[in-house]
Amino acid sequence: MQSSFPSAHDAPALTAHHRGISVLTEDGEFLTLSIAEIRERLQTMPCPLVVHAPAFARKLGLHAPGQPCPWLDLLELFAFVYPARSVAPTPRGLALALGVEEERIGQAEADLLPLLTSLMLAELARHKSSPEAEFLAALTVRLGQAGWPWAGTVAETLGLHEKLGPRGQLPEDAMQPGDALRVWRVLPKWEDVAPRPPPASHPITSAEARARLTMLLGEGAESRAGQADFASVSTAAFEPRTMRGNPAVVLAEAGTGTGKTLGYIAPASVWAERNGGSVWISTYTRHLQRQIEQETHRLFPDDATRRRHVVLRKGRENYLCLLNMEEAVNSAASRPAGVTIALAMLARWARATADGDLTGGDLPGWFGDLFGHGNITGVADRRGECIHGACPHYQRCFVEHTIRRAREADLVIANHALVMAQAAYSENAMADDSEEGEEDSTPSRYVFDEGHHLADAADGAFSAELSGLEAAELRRWLLGAEGRRSRARGLKRRLDDLVVGLPKLETPLDAALMAAHALPAPGWSTRLAGTEGENEPPPHPAEDVPAQGEDGLFPMVQNAVEPVLENPTEMFLKLLRQQVLARSQERGRADHAYGALECDLHPLLPDLAQAGQALARALGRLAEPLRILAERLHARLQDEAESLDSVTRGRIEAMVRALRRRAITRLDAWIAMLDALDHPPPADATPTHIHFIRLDRREKQRMGEQDVGLHRHWLDPTVPFAAVMAMPAQGMLITSATLRDQSDTPRKPPTEEGQTEDLYSEESERAWEAAEARTGANHFPAPAIRASLSSPFDYARQTRTFIVNDIDHGSIADLAAAYRTLFQASGGGGLGLFTAISRLRGVHSRIAPALEESGLPLYAQHVDAMDNATLVDIFRTEEHACLLGTDAMRDGVDVPGNALRLVVFERVPWPRPDILHRERRIHLSGGDTTGYDDRIARLRLRQAFGRLIRSQSDRGVFVLLDRRTPSRLLSAFPPGAEVRRMGLADTAREIENFLPRTPQN
Repeated sequence: MQSSFPSAHDAPALTAHHRGISVLTEDGEFLTLSIAEIRERLQTMPCPLVVHAPAFARKLGLHAPGQPCPWLDLLELFAFVYPARSVAPTPRGLALALGVEEERIGQAEADLLPLLTSLMLAELARHKSSPEAEFLAALTVRLGQAGWPWAGTVAETLGLHEKLGPRGQLPEDAMQPGDALRVWRVLPKWEDVAPRPPPASHPITSAEARARLTMLLGEGAESRAGQADFASVSTAAFEPRTMRGNPAVVLAEAGTGTGKTLGYIAPASVWAERNGGSVWISTYTRHLQRQIEQETHRLFPDDATRRRHVVLRKGRENYLCLLNMEEAVNSAASRPAGVTIALAMLARWARATADGDLTGGDLPGWFGDLFGHGNITGVADRRGECIHGACPHYQRCFVEHTIRRAREADLVIANHALVMAQAAYSENAMADDSEEGEEDSTPSRYVFDEGHHLADAADGAFSAELSGLEAAELRRWLLGAEGRRSRARGLKRRLDDLVVGLPKLETPLDAALMAAHALPAPGWSTRLAGTEGENEPPPHPAEDVPAQGEDGLFPMVQNAVEPVLENPTEMFLKLLRQQVLARSQERGRADHAYGALECDLHPLLPDLAQAGQALARALGRLAEPLRILAERLHARLQDEAESLDSVTRGRIEAMVRALRRRAITRLDAWIAMLDALDHPPPADATPTHIHFIRLDRREKQRMGEQDVGLHRHWLDPTVPFAAVMAMPAQGMLITSATLRDQSDTPRKPPTEEGQTEDLYSEESERAWEAAEARTGANHFPAPAIRASLSSPFDYARQTRTFIVNDIDHGSIADLAAAYRTLFQASGGGGLGLFTAISRLRGVHSRIAPALEESGLPLYAQHVDAMDNATLVDIFRTEEHACLLGTDAMRDGVDVPGNALRLVVFERVPWPRPDILHRERRIHLSGGDTTGYDDRIARLRLRQAFGRLIRSQSDRGVFVLLDRRTPSRLLSAFPPGAEVRRMGLADTAREIENFLPRTPQN
């Protein structure tokens, strides 16, 4: 085996820096070559050591290598030796993760790579006698068969030459190479335990919260003004509820640097421990979920203990699906060798992962760049395909493991969308008098971090969309793949033996499946645009629809046997598309070509109301048998209680939940939306919902069009949020650094005695009222407890703030020149924020080469094939790197120290001027529409500024490249942060004089 693969022990090594390419030849010669020279040498050079081969190839202007990679990528070896462990994918990041001293890392030249290789191989050698030695041997042989370049070196390190037969085969009694990929056979099973009793309602005191905080901080921790006060005030959210439907709500604004994460973990952990219940900590971004989970290491330093007490929850689509993995492994022999390598590395990870989280968990964010993003999405738990209890791997399922762990955990770290979905479903289940409506025990105590995003999360959670993609996805869930390559089994195969031979179940099932043909058929998107080809299959004919059921319950199906000329959903979508194209206005922006076109629903296009009525009837014919099927399935649990085994009961319960969640609830919402076609809102009334049509257009889609649909949003999405949280929640803490649109101290000087204090009081009350409206706190019966903790930082000393007034922000070339100048002035450590992806990409392409020549590597969201967490890890590790991003980088990114010393915002972050914003601006602004827009922009600027200073020793500069910035927005910046308007050249000089200079690599 060893002879067929390159050896890493005498391989040359390559790293990149601003002077060129650092080279350590196979003869030990140390060189610095240009990109052109190294490209020529690569044609004859033995397989070299590199770090992050795809990124290195792009730096050389080469196509990213596929699998097997032609180079020895140290990240691939790291993934094999240290599975389920993340690392910044750079030579420096790898060295730090392996414990190399800073002095030895130096400028991360090529001579560092052999040292890193030897450290990893030394760790691998320790596995020769470990319990997983047999698995590693079998996996290495399988990787060798697929052509993995590291296979020879790894086999030599593991001593496989002593175990392999003359043909490279393992002994018959050992694990075989193919079995090493079949991880679903060896993963642990979960076992159900008795339901957890409801938690007690014992209150906790401020003193207890402060004592727990002191324990978490430990000796020698940085003292943060207000952190203990924050922990104290948070205890009010854990007071016993005095009236049903009236939770205790605490609104706590904690300025940047307060240390609010540990501030709420302290009282939450005390309450959970004392009362035997779970506290759900909810965030808006995955990145903050990971940060909070890392903070819990202080509470439970032992990994096994922390695993019992802390669980991170996400949606199913984030996790590895073992059934998808099995099918991918079984078909790997007929696919390229790179697929086998990816599956083998996933198998290595799956045996070590904490929870099977593929996105933002312990699978490195660069994994997809190395082994193929499609190989990850191919094994993910894709939407709508989970068959729950019918899956042969159900008891080993990562998602099911996580759900059951969450029932027993003290702290569950989730996200706003999941929390709202769980609460909403629990309420519906109780209304339906369901025996077991929810997968999780409904919690009673919540902490909503990033509380300023609650309205955004609620807007997504409680909106409805009747679009081509959504309707086609439901058809696929009901009918299966319909001839296409997919594991979408369809409802009939999911139910399988649960309905066979039972006419009371078979009849509604058959009726529903036939009625599902009214949903968009395969190829709908091309027909929608009128470009269907001659070979495109026609819609399903009317004769496919059955006649009235034997029990006489489905007379509505009888009407469907009449000739149908058009698929009713497709006809409706065509008219929606016609209306939006006729009435929407192209804005003439460079980034609009692949954006979304919108128009109001009313007045309707001729024939649209009639098409909507026809579609509503068709959807009703689908919803009714599904509803009856769910009811009769659920009735089996009582009617056959003495004969149903636990597995069958679990399958029935899961299917009833799936029918209600995935189909019936959605169909009911669509039918209600179609009813709005005949009821235009009165011109003088405040609507409850906003209806509009949107045509989504994306890059690389045929004809530039992807989807069209009717959308319904709540005018005030915090209304349904408060409604679904009022019953389960007994206490809620809503916190953020930017709850209020107000500075910590008044800016206006007094004109007469006492005026400033009165003015501040009035402004403060208005700011709190607006914060309550944005978070939904004003919809609960009892008033919220308010608290504000100031930031401990001296912004006058630690920061500088500039508005550049001589840049045409409409010119990408001028914008790029400004970013290049400012990043070079700061010597890197710059975070560039954008309000549009197209401008981000345009700036990146123009400035990346110049910054590289200056020794400032540039990374970018929506450009680099890595997730946001990995990009931030690189940014945090590489002190002179620069990073470009959009909203996700504006909120929740924590990079203390010199690694982030400059934030550049390309323009004022005004709200997007779409129909939703227009209606909310009219009806929720109280008549002050300008103030409504200003408030949104100020809060976004405050969030962006908050990325800059994260500790007492930080120094940083904030620059806004929008000369049109009105002075009324400047109160977004904290007291002491004086804003100065000046030209680009002067701003760059001020940055150079203010920021400390550090040597560049």
